Amino acid sequence: MALLPEHFTPAYIGPGAGFAFLGSFLTLVISVLAGIASLFLWPIRYLRGLARRRTGSVRRAIFLGFDGLDPRITERLMAEGRLPNFAKLRGMGSYSRLRTTFPALSPVAWSTFATGVNPGRHNIFDFLSRDLRTYVPELSSARVTKKSVEFRRRSEAFWKILGRYGVTSTILRVPITFPPEEFNGRLLSAMCTPDLRGSQGTFSRFTEPAGELEGPAGEMIPFAVRDGCLEIQGARFCLKEGVYTPWVHLRFPSARGIARFLFTTKDGFSLYCTPVQIDPEAPAMPISHPRWYAIYLAKLLGAFATLGMAEDTWALNEGAIDQAAFLEQAWLIQKERETMFFSALDRAPRGVVACVFDTTDRVQHMCFHQPDVIEPMYVDMDRILGQTLRYVDPGTALFVLSDHGFTSFRRGVNLNTWLLQNGYLALKPGTDGSSEYLADIDWSRTRAYTFGLAGIYLNLQGRESQGIVPASVRAALTEELAARLRGLPDGGERAIANAYPAEGLYNGPYLAAAPDLIVGYADGYRAGWDAAVGKVSSEVFTDNAKRWCGDHCVDPDLVPGVLFSNLPLQGVDPGIEDLAPTALKLFGVERPAWMEGKALL
Repeated sequence: MALLPEHFTPAYIGPGAGFAFLGSFLTLVISVLAGIASLFLWPIRYLRGLARRRTGSVRRAIFLGFDGLDPRITERLMAEGRLPNFAKLRGMGSYSRLRTTFPALSPVAWSTFATGVNPGRHNIFDFLSRDLRTYVPELSSARVTKKSVEFRRRSEAFWKILGRYGVTSTILRVPITFPPEEFNGRLLSAMCTPDLRGSQGTFSRFTEPAGELEGPAGEMIPFAVRDGCLEIQGARFCLKEGVYTPWVHLRFPSARGIARFLFTTKDGFSLYCTPVQIDPEAPAMPISHPRWYAIYLAKLLGAFATLGMAEDTWALNEGAIDQAAFLEQAWLIQKERETMFFSALDRAPRGVVACVFDTTDRVQHMCFHQPDVIEPMYVDMDRILGQTLRYVDPGTALFVLSDHGFTSFRRGVNLNTWLLQNGYLALKPGTDGSSEYLADIDWSRTRAYTFGLAGIYLNLQGRESQGIVPASVRAALTEELAARLRGLPDGGERAIANAYPAEGLYNGPYLAAAPDLIVGYADGYRAGWDAAVGKVSSEVFTDNAKRWCGDHCVDPDLVPGVLFSNLPLQGVDPGIEDLAPTALKLFGVERPAWMEGKALL
C-alpha cells in the first residue's frame, strides 16, 4: 500500500505551523455541542430518511476489507483446510477473484470501491500527483494548507448516496477518507491522515537516556529515562525491554498527540518512538465525521492509532526497530481495529458497516518471503471472519474483499534513468540526478518523466508549465514509449509485462491528471525507490535491498483481489467498481447514471 518513505512531506503543513484549525480545547467544546445538536436534530433526520427510504432486500450490509489479501495464498490455504471460515462463507454464497484497478494501488482501488467509477472520474491515480506549475510531487488525495484541508477525491461514495435515502453507514478506516466528508452516518478516516508533524509518519529514535521529542512546527517536549522508567510531562512509564508502552498522551503548545515508546538495549541504549499521532480525544484537525465521533470512540474504547499508515514500515526498513517489534506494533493496531469493528456491529443493526484491516498489507510488504509469518496471519484473518459470521442473519449481506493481491519485489526499475539514456529526459548542467522530487531535470529538454508508482508523464505543452511536447504528437509519443517498454529486458528476465496509454484505460473529467502511460511491471519488479521520489539514478535496474520485499505495484492482471459473499453473486469477471452499485441495490437505491460498476446481485 505505501509508496514512499512515510515521512514524505511536500503536500502537508503540520498543525502547529499556522493551521487555522481550532485548538484542542475549543475543538472538544464544539464537538460536544455538535453532538448535542445532532441529538436534537435526530428526529427530523429520521423522519426525512423514512420519507426517502427505499425498500431493499437486506436490513444490514457488512463490508469487511483485508487490504492485499492474495487469492493464490487464500485458495491454497482453503484447500489445505486452514481457513475454515473463508471456506464456509464460500459455501454459503460465492467466491471469486476480484479485478483490481490500473494501477493496482490501494488509494486508487479503494477510491473505486467507494465510488463505483474509474480513476478518470474520481481523480486518484497514485499516492502522488504533481503541481503542474512547479512539478513538485504532492499527495493526491488531500491538500493541507495553513487555512484549510481539501479532499481531492472526486465523485460520490456509495455511503453518501445511501445516506440521502435514510440508510446510515459506519465507515471505519476505509482508505482515502481524509479529510472526512459530511454524510448521514459516521466515519473514521484512514490512509493519508497525517501525523502531528504534518508528515505521513516520521518516527524518532534516541540513543541517549534524555532528549526532546519533536511535535508540530518544531515544538519540543523534554523526556528522560531514569531507573528504567520514561519520565515525560509529569508522567512516568516503567519500561520493559522489547515491550511497547501504552499510548502516551502528549501536550504540545499547539496540539495534543499520542505515541508509543519501545526500549531496547541489544545494540546499546535505544528508545524508539512511533510517529506522534493526532490524539483522537482532542483532534487537532478533522479525522472523523461527525467531528465528535473520534472523541466518542476514544472515550468508549481507549486511545487508538490515527495515522493513515500507522504500522511503521519505514522504521523497520531503517533498522530503528526489528521485525518482532514491527509485528507486535501491527498486532496492537489490528486489535484496536477489531474492537472498533465489532463495537460498530453491536451498535448498528441496520445500514452499512464497513471496515478495512491493514495488517495483511503491511505484514506482506515486510515479510512476504516468510511463510511462517504470512500463513498464520491469514489464519488470524479467518478468525476475524469467523467472529463476523456471528452477526450474519437472513437480513444481513456480508462481503469480504481485498483491493489487490501480492507478489515479490526483488528488483527496482528507474524509468527516469531509462528515459535519460534513451533521449527522452535531460538533466540540468552540473547535476547528477540524485536530487529528490524531480529537482535536477531540465524541463526545456525533457519530453517524459516519472515519479510515484503508476507510470510516465509527458511534459506536455499547455498542461505542464514548461511543457515542450505538442498536443499533436502526444498520442504518437505515448505509443512509442509503450512499444519500447513492453517486455523491457533485465538481463534474461522481463521487467515490464505491459504498458498502457491512459486513454485506453480511463474516461472522465479528470483524465488530464492521469499519467500518460501506465506501466505494468512483471512479477518481481516495481518502480525503484529512487524513481518513486523523482530521482535519476545511475542504473536502470537495481536489487531491492530493503526489508520491504513484497508488493503489488505490478501489472494488475498479476494481483487480483478476492471477493467472498454470503449471497450468490452473478456477473463475469467482477471488478472492485461493482461493489458500490451492489451496495445501492441491496437497499433499493437506483444506481446513478454516472456510476460505471454493475450490481452483482
